[in-house]
Amino acid sequence: MGLIREPKNIDFTFLDKPWTEEEKKEFSAFIKQRKMKRNKATTKPKKVVS
Repeated sequence: MGLIREPKNIDFTFLDKPWTEEEKKEFSAFIKQRKMKRNKATTKPKKVVS
């Protein structure tokens, strides 16, 4: 990720509003789903070499 520099005489400001309980639950469910998908995709059965 690169560094973002502010141009002269310009200030970047961000408004941060608190999340509602519904948004928190929705985001938590999304993260759980992504982790499960990633774990399934990265977990491969090991081959037994005899």
